[in-house]
Amino acid sequence: MLKRVDRVQIAVESLDAAEKAAAGLFGAEPVRRDEAEPIGAIRSTMQAGTSLIELVQPKNGSGPVREFLDRWGRGLFGVGFSVEDLDVAARHLESQHVPFRRAAGQLFVDPAATLGMRVVLSPKHERAPVGLIRWVYEVTNVVKDWRAASDRYARIFALDQSKFVPIESKDFGYQGTLTMFDSPARLDRIEIAQPTRDELAMGRFHRKRGDSLYMFFVETEDVGAIAARIEAAGSKANVWRRDEAGAAEMFIHPNQFLGVLVGVSRTEVAWLWSGDPDRARRAAMARVSR
Repeated sequence: MLKRVDRVQIAVESLDAAEKAAAGLFGAEPVRRDEAEPIGAIRSTMQAGTSLIELVQPKNGSGPVREFLDRWGRGLFGVGFSVEDLDVAARHLESQHVPFRRAAGQLFVDPAATLGMRVVLSPKHERAPVGLIRWVYEVTNVVKDWRAASDRYARIFALDQSKFVPIESKDFGYQGTLTMFDSPARLDRIEIAQPTRDELAMGRFHRKRGDSLYMFFVETEDVGAIAARIEAAGSKANVWRRDEAGAAEMFIHPNQFLGVLVGVSRTEVAWLWSGDPDRARRAAMARVSR
């Protein structure tokens, strides 16, 4: 049912400042401002690559966005996935007894149905890319039981578990699965991650917040260009993976972008851990030979 990681939602106190941050880091461009009534927010939609970044500011003194900001401060509030047919998606959710609200051509899934991952579904829409990235391809949902989460999301979102890719990281302390939506065509997925080391960053985050959204990943043709913007703003860029083709992967610290941890990977690099490492190596060698 899910086709793309279509958008991310970031809770902010000031839309004006957040718009400048998204434009300054990713070259994101404004699309519109409107209201997202189901979450009690004024919403600024910006496009980066072919994906959308929704900056959500509380409309009044209450509501989900206001509650999130009061509890956690600014940060990653929700994620949006696209589907081929919204009516078909609605009927499937109903068949799985998943409550949702329909508003402004979207389905806002009841947060109780997911594991700390607030979800909105939108019709699939192809866009011409803008800015420095290609698209958002992954959101990370940290959970206490990745197998139960995998089974649940496969059921309620009609995902093919035969496409899922197991993951484990001793460096970052987690295990889980990648729920590949459209492999091998695209990398779009939910990363379901269960922390295995409480003393590391993901483990500390989960201990504090419980099951929740942790971060998102973007793909770009030029990791160095984004790193340069971070350094031009007076911060140190954290490029942590390089290969024969140059900078391959980096992390953007929450202090560098609206309270959100963001992963950045060069085009095709993520296939290293997504079921087709040879594809990633071929892409790197092709860059070297250009």
